[in-house]
Amino acid sequence: MPRKATDGYIFGSHTVDNGGIDMAVRRAANAGLSTLQLFTAIPKFYGDKSSIRPERVERFRAALAETGIAAEHVVVHAAYVLSVATAEPDKWARAAGGLKKEMERSTTLGVGGVCFHPGSASDGDPKAAAERVAKAMVEAVEAHDGPTRLLVENTAGAGKTLGRTAAEVADILSHIPNALRGRTGYGLDTCHLFASGYDIHTSPERFREILDEFEEATGEPPSFFHLNDSEGELGSNRDRHTLLGEGRIGIAPFDWLLQDRRTRGIPLILETPQQNYDVADDDPSGDPFDVRMAELLRSFVRAGK
Repeated sequence: MPRKATDGYIFGSHTVDNGGIDMAVRRAANAGLSTLQLFTAIPKFYGDKSSIRPERVERFRAALAETGIAAEHVVVHAAYVLSVATAEPDKWARAAGGLKKEMERSTTLGVGGVCFHPGSASDGDPKAAAERVAKAMVEAVEAHDGPTRLLVENTAGAGKTLGRTAAEVADILSHIPNALRGRTGYGLDTCHLFASGYDIHTSPERFREILDEFEEATGEPPSFFHLNDSEGELGSNRDRHTLLGEGRIGIAPFDWLLQDRRTRGIPLILETPQQNYDVADDDPSGDPFDVRMAELLRSFVRAGK
């Protein structure tokens, strides 16, 4: 069973979904976590024609009820290929269709949020790309009414990818109509911050300044964090995650982060490696790496009291 949110901290992981998304819920709970992240479709495909079957929804909701995990804290990660920043009309249309379909599946599940990578500004014009991303977001949100929010994730900054800076994330959100802003927002991945050149590892004050920069630029705090250490060096633009404390960021910055008010009451999701990706479909055990990471995060909370 999941532990209750510790002093308002909602820790989760992107757990293995062998056997179904309902089993992913149980694995998160059995790792001592309070929420999870999941895919509703194969992440390497657009999923623009994939609906979610009623029996999957029923099993998912039953697992939430069984474990005590709140649907509003669950995050769905959209497919990696949905590059709604692209200037190529055919690719944009299919990516936007995939994002809209993801909102359909996720709204049907009743989860709190869908996070997505904006993709690459193929024409090299980040301003125009930001408008294209916002247009896709508006279409997806308008098509599916409900509590599920659509959240831009900052990126590691490789190539022409959009969303590596606070200014780029803010530019995307600036094109969302006011009436829809409550159903949109953004989240921050620690590995992506570090890989894109934000020196979150230097001091608690510097980490706080970086979070301030994003909040001031967008007008709001993040709606989720992805807690990942980085295999690559500062500014490497490499999106390679490691267990907390086993990468270039180190352990201390995650302790500093949890002392910041903006980490309370929102999903704090581990996307760190799993020890066992080949877990049996009917095995609900929490992954040993998730168990270890969850205890590490709780130790930071206890020490910070």
